Amino acid sequence: MSDSLIVPAWELSEAFVRASGPGGQHVNKVSTAVQLTWQVEASSLPAEVKARFVKLFGSRMTNDGRLILEASSHRSQVLNREAARKRLAEMILKASHKPKRRIRT
Repeated sequence: MSDSLIVPAWELSEAFVRASGPGGQHVNKVSTAVQLTWQVEASSLPAEVKARFVKLFGSRMTNDGRLILEASSHRSQVLNREAARKRLAEMILKASHKPKRRIRT
């Protein structure tokens, strides 16, 4: 398996929503938070990586197999988009590592 896994941009869906919580005068006017949606089973990743991803992060997925990540820590859409994509990349990287087989002692 190669060291680089690529998720094409067309597999991701982004929607910008209003951030929750306190934030000042512009909090109800500006949609800076991003919701990144990714259909795991329909992705182009290898089957073994998808299976490990579902095993690791299945509790964060919807019933129809979608992963929804929300990033709202920054005040700009661009930075929130980068944060969501970085988090997704870290999750995929974690799922791509094959766990070591435990040898009973």
